[in-house]
Parts: sequence; structure tokens; C-alpha cells
Amino acid sequence: MRVRPVSFEVLVAEVAERIATLSGQPWARVAVDGAAAAEPERLADALVEPLRVRGRPVLRVRAADFLRPASLRLEQGRHDPDSFYLNWLDTNALRREVLDPLSPNGSGQVLPTLWNPETDRATRAARVPLPPGGVLLLDGPLLLGQGLPLDLTVHLRLSEPALARRTPESAHWTLPAFKRYTEEVNPESQANLVVRLDNPAHPALVDP
Repeated sequence: MRVRPVSFEVLVAEVAERIATLSGQPWARVAVDGAAAAEPERLADALVEPLRVRGRPVLRVRAADFLRPASLRLEQGRHDPDSFYLNWLDTNALRREVLDPLSPNGSGQVLPTLWNPETDRATRAARVPLPPGGVLLLDGPLLLGQGLPLDLTVHLRLSEPALARRTPESAHWTLPAFKRYTEEVNPESQANLVVRLDNPAHPALVDP
């Protein structure tokens, strides 16, 4: 294993090239996995244009738009790390509405959002088509180890001290969930690509 420091621009270019070379089925389902402190949405957003330049249409989806209703998500209280780890993300809905339609025999019709956690109501979004050759870019925390049908996964790794340092104090209650994720899932071993982000200005790619 080699840890290779890169600029953010080089990181984006290398990940985009890896995604663009995926072949063998109509769509590519890609997840950028990381705690909020690692800003997985930043990398996912940055990949959109380089993929389009490479001729791959892109659809961006946020795991945050597929949370369970508050009555289920917060059943054990607003700050329960075990619920955050096990019960916040509606994995069945994410699979049914986003990932399965992009399976080899899928329709290509994706529901981009399902639930607004702020209003605690369905978004009532319309399905959107992703043309053949298109790439789904999904971002969010705790995505690995759940059996989601993904074609390529990128894990943004923060050490425990860095995660605590970069997580707002109001969200420190989530830290035990990420510790459990590291111990039980070992996302570094699950992901196709691992990026170390203890210093956000100096990412490092982990080469196997």
C-alpha cells in the first residue's frame, strides 16, 4: 500500500478517469462515502463536469434526501448514535428508487429525492431519466457495508482525531457511530478507492 499526496484537482481528475473507464453495463453507480466533516458532496460535485467532458451524463443524488421520516429516524431521540448508524438512511428506498433502476435491466428512470428532513415531508419529485452511459454520483455517510448495489465506491477517510476536530461540537454525538462504522465495516477495505483527508488542503490517494 502506498499513500500518494495529490492536489484536489489531481484527485478529481484521477477519480473521474477511473469512473469514465467503467464499462460492461448501461450505467455506472458511484458512491462517495464520508462523514459530513470530510465533505463528500464537494468531491461528488467536482466530478460532474469532468465526467461530462468525457462524454458521461451525470445525475447527482444525496443520501440526505433519502432519510427515514422523523417518527422512525428519531424514535430513540435526536442524538442517539446507534439510531444514526442503523436507522437514519432509508436504504430500501435508495435501492428501489435510485440504484435498482440503474441495474443492467433497469428502466434508467431515477427518483432524485424522496424525503425532505427539514419539513419531514415527501419531496414529491418526478423521476428523471439517466441516458445509457450515464453516471450516478451518490454522496453521504455510512454508505458501505449495507449491500447497496454500487459499481465503484470512494471512501473519504478521516482519522479519529481529525474527525473529532472537524466535526462541529453540536454533532459530536455522531462520533460513536463513525467509530462503530470503522470497527464493524472497515470501509477502507470495502471501498474501491480510499482518500485520506486529515488535511483537507492536502488529500492523499491510497494505492493498493
